[in-house]
Amino acid sequence: MKTYKLTDFDAVLAISRRGSFRAAALDLGMSTSALSNAIAKLEGQLGVRLFNRTTRSVSLTEAGHRFVDQVSPAVRDIHQALDTVRSQQETPSGTLRINTFATAAQEILSPLVLEFLKRFPKVQIDLVTEGNLVDIVADGFDFGVRSQHLVPSDMIAIPLGPPRRHAVVAAPSYLENRELPRVPSDLKAHPCIRVRLPNGALFRWQFESDGRPVQVDVDGPITLDEASLARTAVLNGLGIGYFMESNVRDDIAAGRLVRLLDEWTPPTAPLCLYYPSRRNPPAAFKVFVDLARELARSSRSR
Repeated sequence: MKTYKLTDFDAVLAISRRGSFRAAALDLGMSTSALSNAIAKLEGQLGVRLFNRTTRSVSLTEAGHRFVDQVSPAVRDIHQALDTVRSQQETPSGTLRINTFATAAQEILSPLVLEFLKRFPKVQIDLVTEGNLVDIVADGFDFGVRSQHLVPSDMIAIPLGPPRRHAVVAAPSYLENRELPRVPSDLKAHPCIRVRLPNGALFRWQFESDGRPVQVDVDGPITLDEASLARTAVLNGLGIGYFMESNVRDDIAAGRLVRLLDEWTPPTAPLCLYYPSRRNPPAAFKVFVDLARELARSSRSR
């Protein structure tokens, strides 16, 4: 009698959801080759192909579509049953998957994620950073972390800190013998470090005056898509940069960078941990939410 594993069904659903073996493998925490071998073995047991595979694309076969449609509800019910059992654990364990973006990950790593792992060493955290906003439920994440205004309305949200700010900065070496920008439009006379968004568009620097938004399309010698690279360029005096304040706070305090246009960058929405409502969440899920609420309370009392 052939036996089938729940992980194999999870693998089929992940590939169907993501449309890619590579992306599904990352979600599942396994190598692409291991995932491909698992699917090939399952297809061999079933005697049908579930996926059409080429070097450029992956799609479900007709049998694959039928399999996914019929298996999905059952797999969902099994995972809910497992969650119900795990919710009774005295010692939280298992894996929590969190989706966020790089800057937010830096901000929550020490006060939330690392603190949680110290308190609950039997739990593992899978922290995925990406620029695009994803559907955390469809993509198999337990939690998301985004700016408050980006949190879907059907999610439960916990603010993780005070409102955040942007910072316009330059190295002292760059500012020598140069006139400082007094208003955002003055930036057009300066080389700036441009940032490309995940969708390929260039980021427009955001400012505010008397409650009115002001956007500036800057120009400069280099375009990057990662804040740490942009910070290195600014520290080396290549031009002016625009960052989340948390990314350059230490540099400003140490005098490595000088803040500009401070009055034009008022506070913006805080970061939020968000998640869907769950009837019987695992113990690890519950204690992570408890710690997030503890962090939220402590930030409000400061």
